[in-house]
This record gives sequence, C-alpha cells and structure tokens, in this order.
Amino acid sequence: MTPTPPAGHPTRGELLAYKVARGIAVGISRIYLPGGVVGRENLPPAGAYLVAPVHRSYVDWLIVARITGRRRLRYIAKAEIWKSKIVGRLLESLGVFPVNRSGADREALERCRQVLAGGEPLVMFPEGTRRSGPVVSDLREGVAYLAIRAGVPVVPVGIGGTEQAMPRGSALPRPHRVEVVIGEPIWPPAGDGVDSSETEAAHPRKPGRVSRRAMKEFSDEIAAGMQTVFDEAQRRARVKRD
Repeated sequence: MTPTPPAGHPTRGELLAYKVARGIAVGISRIYLPGGVVGRENLPPAGAYLVAPVHRSYVDWLIVARITGRRRLRYIAKAEIWKSKIVGRLLESLGVFPVNRSGADREALERCRQVLAGGEPLVMFPEGTRRSGPVVSDLREGVAYLAIRAGVPVVPVGIGGTEQAMPRGSALPRPHRVEVVIGEPIWPPAGDGVDSSETEAAHPRKPGRVSRRAMKEFSDEIAAGMQTVFDEAQRRARVKRD
C-alpha cells in the first residue's frame, strides 16, 4: 500500500525537516553547480500552484529546490523508490509521494489534487522524463489537467546547464554553471473543468471532466512558457560561464 500525503498545512516538524534537508541539498548542489535564480517575484506569495520545470538531468529536482525557501515544495517521485522503506519514509517526511509511471495513475492524480487543495505548491515535470536538446515539446497533459481542474496557475521554470553537468549515462554530475529562470504564472482557462459550483452551473458537465481540447491548448501554452524561460536560462548559463 502506497502512502498518502498529509492534507492541509504541514506541521512544524514537517516544515523543519524540509528546511533542513533543503538547506543541505541546495548548499551541496551549489558547490558543484553554482549559479543564480531570476524571477522569484513571479512565484505566487500564497495559495497553491504548479511548478513546471524543464527536465534535462537527474539533478533537476535539486536545482528546482533553489527557487524558494519560504514555502515547502511538494514533489512526486517514481513508486520504485519506495522499495527501500528507509528512503521511502525519509521522502515522505519531506512531503514527497509516489507515482506509478507504468500508466495513468489515478491515485497519484488524486494525491496531487489533495496537495493543491491544501494550498501547497507542487512540482511536476511536464515532459514526464528526461529529455535532451534545446526544444520543449510533446508535454504530458497531467499538469494541464490538474491546473484546469484545480483552478491554479502553472509557473514555468527554465534550468540551463544541467544537461551539460549530468547528461544521460552519467553516474555523477561534474562541475558546471547552472542558471534558473522563473517565468510568469500561466493561468488555466476559466470555466473548463474547474471544481466550483459556479462553474458547474454555467457548464453542466460531469464533476472534474476536462475536455481534451482544453488540455491540449493549455498544454501548448505551458510548453511555450517553458521554452521561453529555458532559452533564457541556457543563454545566461553560457554567458556567465564564458
């Protein structure tokens, strides 16, 4: 049986565990992968939102943690990690929860909805897995679906330099400059699958139903936002390295 993330606001203990782990992880990562973060003013100061980073390396999840220390970021991770009980419990204490990548994981989607309903930011990689190269395309629609259904914005995050630091096939990262660019929040279309009585009255659909067209159009908008910040992050990484 896979664990369910706690609903609502985190306890003091959970926040303390997260802050300590984040401080250690971010501190160590900056030694090997120095670089800055721009655009923090684009992060919503309160309420739930989805963080949508570009995914080019295994170290991306560490780099994403740099975007804010004021609020706990929630993550999903592949369920295989929970084969180790010790690692699984550690991750759970940090607000991480599992996703089954073998297919559509409705339970994981429901957990994501619970996190957003609790008002916390959630990190999801829309590309689904590590990609290679400078182009963002063919996003999985889970991020668009959740944002539309929950009525929360998506914040695109570009990460430049991690593919050079730890490309596919690498066992360990090598020193390289990494730059992070946070884009402006992208809001989902109003009244298209958002869970609210007003929306359901105006759009008599089954609860939680989101049209394929709405998901595709919003996913394309997210991809465009991710491409913009990715291009800028890569440019900054090249300029500052040179």
